[in-house]
Amino acid sequence: MHTLVGWHVEMEFQEDGDRTKAAAMVRLGDGTEFRARGNAQRHPSDPEQLRVGEEIAGARALMDLASQLLQKAHTEIDEASGRTSHPIR
Repeated sequence: MHTLVGWHVEMEFQEDGDRTKAAAMVRLGDGTEFRARGNAQRHPSDPEQLRVGEEIAGARALMDLASQLLQKAHTEIDEASGRTSHPIR
């Protein structure tokens, strides 16, 4: 098995009362960096579970990164083929 490239992903979290913020960054092998943010807010009647807030905010940030990566790939396909490609899902 041959590894072609590796990506570096960073996640940071900030807790503020019932709110959790996540910041995500991915650095691709070509040096391109994408950044995204995600948020979560605990309902006042829910018990404090910091890990859950991190998971939700982190997932939302990663979903944004995924969307940005799909758009980059879509653009590269269009540029290489010279035509408009179908949306990548």
